[in-house]
Amino acid sequence: MTAYAIGNLHPKPVLDEEVFLYMERIQATLDPFGGRFLVHGAPAREVREGTWPGALVIIGFPTYEDARAWYDSEPYQALIPLRTRHMAGDVLLIDGTPDGYDPAGTAASLRAARVGGGGGGGGGGGPPPHRGPPQPP
Repeated sequence: MTAYAIGNLHPKPVLDEEVFLYMERIQATLDPFGGRFLVHGAPAREVREGTWPGALVIIGFPTYEDARAWYDSEPYQALIPLRTRHMAGDVLLIDGTPDGYDPAGTAASLRAARVGGGGGGGGGGGPPPHRGPPQPP
């Protein structure tokens, strides 16, 4: 299943030379793991709900294991300080959805867990703790 590295970064108005070096070198760290940029820091064209005070980065990988192996690799670990010394942000690794994913099936699974006492203490509370998308029944 496809996985993603997602960054919500907060660059300074003027980027430091180390950030340019990071950008120039990152693709070579992605290639062995099948990683490719899907979104790379472009400003939001429209914020339709809430606020978005950052720059979004989305990198796709063939699997979660590939994403994790890339992030933990020596070449990428050596690059991280070039970015983090000059830019705050949050980075996460997350699974994508499986082929044929049905959000209605997820809603049904979450509803059943809530009604069946699987979440929220006695059936009346919120959904169970999120551990990735439930598989449709």
